[in-house]
Amino acid sequence: MTVYTAPLREMRFVLHDVLGAADTLTALPGFADSTADLMDAILAECAKLCEGVLFPLNQTADQEGCTFKDGKVTTPKGLKEAYAQYAEGGWCGLTADPEFGGQGLPETIDYLVSEMIGSANLSFGLYPGLTQGTILALTHLGTPEQKSYYLPKLAGGLWQGTMCLTEAHAGTDLGLLRTKAVPNGDGTYSITGSKIFISGGEHDMTENHAHLVLARLPDAPEGSRGISMFLVPKFLPNADGSLGKRNAVAPGSIEHKMGMKASVTCVMNFDGATGWLVGQPHKGLAGMFVMMNKERLFVGSQGFSTAETAYQSAAAYAKDRLQSRAADKPAYPDKPADPIIVHPDIRNRLMFSRAIIEAGRTLAVWTHLQVDISHKHPSPAARQHADDMVGLMTPIVKASGTDYGSEIANTCLQVFGGHGYIREHGMEQLVRDVRITQIYEGTNTIQALDLVGRKLGIDEGRLFKGWVYEVDKTLARLNGRNDMAEFTGPLKEGVERLKSVTLWMTEAGKADPNARPAAAVDYLKLFGLTAFAWAWVLMIEAALLKTNDDADFAAAKVLVGRYFMQRVLPQTISLDAVIRSGSQSMMALKEGAF
Repeated sequence: MTVYTAPLREMRFVLHDVLGAADTLTALPGFADSTADLMDAILAECAKLCEGVLFPLNQTADQEGCTFKDGKVTTPKGLKEAYAQYAEGGWCGLTADPEFGGQGLPETIDYLVSEMIGSANLSFGLYPGLTQGTILALTHLGTPEQKSYYLPKLAGGLWQGTMCLTEAHAGTDLGLLRTKAVPNGDGTYSITGSKIFISGGEHDMTENHAHLVLARLPDAPEGSRGISMFLVPKFLPNADGSLGKRNAVAPGSIEHKMGMKASVTCVMNFDGATGWLVGQPHKGLAGMFVMMNKERLFVGSQGFSTAETAYQSAAAYAKDRLQSRAADKPAYPDKPADPIIVHPDIRNRLMFSRAIIEAGRTLAVWTHLQVDISHKHPSPAARQHADDMVGLMTPIVKASGTDYGSEIANTCLQVFGGHGYIREHGMEQLVRDVRITQIYEGTNTIQALDLVGRKLGIDEGRLFKGWVYEVDKTLARLNGRNDMAEFTGPLKEGVERLKSVTLWMTEAGKADPNARPAAAVDYLKLFGLTAFAWAWVLMIEAALLKTNDDADFAAAKVLVGRYFMQRVLPQTISLDAVIRSGSQSMMALKEGAF
C-alpha cells in the first residue's frame, strides 16, 4: 500500500522561514488576517481531511471507477460523501470573494491545500480544482447577475464548474473549433456542438453544473480571434433563482482512461443549449485564459503532489524491504539481509525525488505569492513585476512539476521492484494517474513553446530580466558568506549559463525558424533546474538560521541541497550542449523515411 502523511513541517518551513509569506500577505489589502497562525491552522485541518477521508478512498475509487448509464454518471463509493464533507468545510471557495460566500484567502495558501489534496487523492482534487477556475473566470468577467447567482453556489460546493474547450478535431489549435452560438434575441444564445475530454462534465456529487463553453457567433472572424465564451448550466434557472428544467446539454459517453479513473471525463453534447455570453464577443479565448492560467499552476501542483506520495511510499518501503547486504559491511548483522535503503541506487532515487519535490514546492509557493501580490499590492509597479513573474513561471511550474512528477512516480515504483508493478501496492496507480498531467491544460511542449516563443520576447525580455533581478538580489545578499559558497557558486554559474543559452536562442531563431521550437522543451528543463537551484539557495539560507532550535532538520536540508547542486544541477551542462546543437539533426530525415 502507498502511504501519505501531509508534510506540514516542510510546508511551514517554506511559508514562514524561506519566504516569510505571512509578513508579505498581511501587508496586502484584504489579507490582514492571513497570519502565520491562521495559515498553519488551515493546513492542519486540510491535513486531517486528506489523511483521514480522501487518501483512504484513493485506491478503492480507482479500482471501481466511474460508471455511465442512461446518460448519468455515478462516481465511486465514498466520493459523494467525501465531497459533501469537503464542501461543508468551505474548501471549494477558499480563495473566492467573501461577498459571494468565499473565504477570501490568498492563492499562496490555496497552493499548499491543493498539493495535499492531490497527494491524497488526485482524482478527487480535479473536481473542486476546476470549480475554482470557473469561480475565477466569472469573478473577473461575469456580469453582476451572473456573479450573484452562480458564485455563491460554486463557492459553496453545491455546483460544479467545468471548462469546455476541446473538440475532436481541435485541441491545442482552438481556432479550428466549430461549436456555434446563435443569438435568441432575448440576451441568451443557443449553443450547438460537441466537446471532448471534459473533466467533471457530469456526475452525482453536485446538484448542478456550470459549463464555460467556447463557441463561435454567426459573425465571428476566422481563427482564435472569433471565439466567444458562454455560461451554460446543466439546469436552467427559474425566475425565483431555483433550479428549473434540464438544459439541452448532456454527456454522450465517458472516456475509458489509463488513469485518474475516479475523475470522470465526458464527451459533452450541446444541442441548442441555452447559454449566456461571458465577457466580450470574440474575446472568449483571452477570457478562458483567466481560468486556464490558474489551472496550469494547479496542474503543476498535481505533479508535485504525486511525487510526494510516491516518495513517501518508496522511502517507507526501502526501510522495510530486506535484500542483500550493504557494500562495505552488513548494516544489520542480526537480520538475514539489510534493508534496501542502504544501497546507493536506492538512496540516489530517493535523494533525487526529495531534492526535486522540495525545490519545486518552494518555487511554486513563491509563484503563488507573486499571484497574490499582483492582485493586491497598492503599487502598480509592484503588481506589474509580480504579474511578470507569474507569467514567466506558469509554464515552468506546470511543465517541471508534471514532468518530474511522472519521472519520480516511475523511479519510486522502481524502488518496489516487481511489487511496484502489481496493483496491490498502489504504485502503478500513481504512475497511471500522473501521466495525464503532462498533457492536459496545454501539453508540456505547449508550455515550452509559450516560454520561448512568447514569454521571453515580451518587451525585449522584461520578464526574464525581472527574474534574473530576483536571483541577483539573493546572490548579492549572500556575497561573502563562506557557509553558503558551495550553493551560491553553482547557482551563479547556472544563471550565467541560462543567460548565455537564452541569448543564443534569440540569435539562432533569426537564422533558423526551427531553432527555438527544437530547443524549447530542453530550454524549459534547463530553466526549471536553474530556478530550482535558486529555491535551494533560499532554503539553505533559511535552514542555517535554524541550527540552534532544529539542528537535525537544518542538517538534512543542507545534505539534500548539496546533493541537488552536485548531482542534479549539472544536467544543465548537457542541456546547454543539446540546445546549441540546433534543429538540423532532428529535421534532416525526410517524412517518408519515418
